[in-house]
Amino acid sequence: MSGRGLFINMEGGEGVGKSTNLGFLENFLRGNGVDVVVTREPGGTRLGEDIRDLLLQLREEPVDPTAELLLIFAARAQHIAELIEPALAAGKWVLSDRFTDATYAYQCGGRGVKRETVAQLEALVQGALRPDFTLLLDAPVSIGMRRAQKRGDLDRFEQETLAFFERVRSAYLRQAEVHGDRYRVIDASQSLVIVQQALAKVGTELLSKQIHRSAQS
Repeated sequence: MSGRGLFINMEGGEGVGKSTNLGFLENFLRGNGVDVVVTREPGGTRLGEDIRDLLLQLREEPVDPTAELLLIFAARAQHIAELIEPALAAGKWVLSDRFTDATYAYQCGGRGVKRETVAQLEALVQGALRPDFTLLLDAPVSIGMRRAQKRGDLDRFEQETLAFFERVRSAYLRQAEVHGDRYRVIDASQSLVIVQQALAKVGTELLSKQIHRSAQS
């Protein structure tokens, strides 16, 4: 496939199976001849991973929501410049575990940061860059948290209240409504087999759209 690559982000709350299903989608795309770069947020670069550690580690002092927000966008700026944009320009597909949709969900929905504040930083850091497609794995918070707790020790975000995660989920679903042209919502409360059947269907749709886009360019 020629031309600019597709930028896909996979989103969802805690315990919805993003890591497992990201790997499934990666293998599906590679099996269909796509050169895929898999990454994550916060993270994706050395600097980004250092910032990720700062954000996730447990702390005695409360973290100011604005400080948290700025750290996330600092990591994102490096991520875009060092990894995402060069890969897309080279015709590779970028598959990211979270992107700015997560900021609208966690920082706006969860923390109460104003959407206008995030939108300003989004414009500053990203310019015109937005994901081409967003896959939202959605499940009731009670199911997701039970799964997350089985993984072992919880990080600073995972230790938030159920009310926090309910707000996060609501914010994600709002994003899906506002940006329905690029969102695909998958019921992650179903069995893994059914979820991955849905992902394969979406993967086939992405391949078809990219072929069509390449033919027009």
